[in-house]
Amino acid sequence: MMRGKTVLITGADGGIGRCTTQGIAFTGARIVMACLDEQLAEPVRDEIARQTGNDDIAIMQLDLASQADIRRFAGEFAARYDRLDVLINNAGVFSLKRFETADGLERTIGINYFGHCLLTCLLLPVIKRGGKARIINVSSDSYKQAKFDPDNLQTRGNYKTGMEAYSLSKLAIILFTQELAEQLQGTGITVNAVHPGHVATGIWNMWEHPKWYQRLLITLLHLFLISPDKGALTSIYLACSEEVAGITGQYFSKQKPVAVKSKHTTPQMQKELWETTNKLLNLV
Repeated sequence: MMRGKTVLITGADGGIGRCTTQGIAFTGARIVMACLDEQLAEPVRDEIARQTGNDDIAIMQLDLASQADIRRFAGEFAARYDRLDVLINNAGVFSLKRFETADGLERTIGINYFGHCLLTCLLLPVIKRGGKARIINVSSDSYKQAKFDPDNLQTRGNYKTGMEAYSLSKLAIILFTQELAEQLQGTGITVNAVHPGHVATGIWNMWEHPKWYQRLLITLLHLFLISPDKGALTSIYLACSEEVAGITGQYFSKQKPVAVKSKHTTPQMQKELWETTNKLLNLV
């Protein structure tokens, strides 16, 4: 089913992304690994190629914290590939401290949501060439803790533990998924969001957090986390399975669609986020 298809995965060289890349590589698909550091990604690509016997794996550099770089990447991808059958927006960051991107956006939502939103919108022309293409957005059940204020998506004055920004970015991904699914009805393109589970990846690297109680919290948290290979299963399923052909606008967990439980996932807020996003990313 996947042989001859082109799959693009962001953050493909580590954690869930690496396991997703490996799982899909076994199907014989052509894979493009969108990674921040090409040199660090090369040994990962080589190892996956060796393990799976799939040599059709390329690396393209992408900095999701830079809108200029995302635009460069999208242009180069469209020039290099004539179609994109599966886009997996997988990369994600978490930070206890508030940082900003080169474009002045709060870094967590800037990468997790705005970066992927811009990338997806810019790649839509090449995605549409693929006919029945699939867009998969990696979210998280942490969206349930998010407070949605379209006038304060940058969490200014409300950045205490980092979870405020992280949960908001994951809620935004779900709202974006629902909105884009509506806009693409009738095109054959499906858009779904994924909760991978609570996964032990580098995003929770305790050594980036200097305070002892923060390190203790992360250590305790790791006792309840699942492995990245298990966290990748739903993304792989949505990318490859015929069972989900035609299903769109859903939120998947453990290979099944589940209800989104948040007072913020309303059609009005969905539209508000879309309008705000278009203005911030200069898409209108």
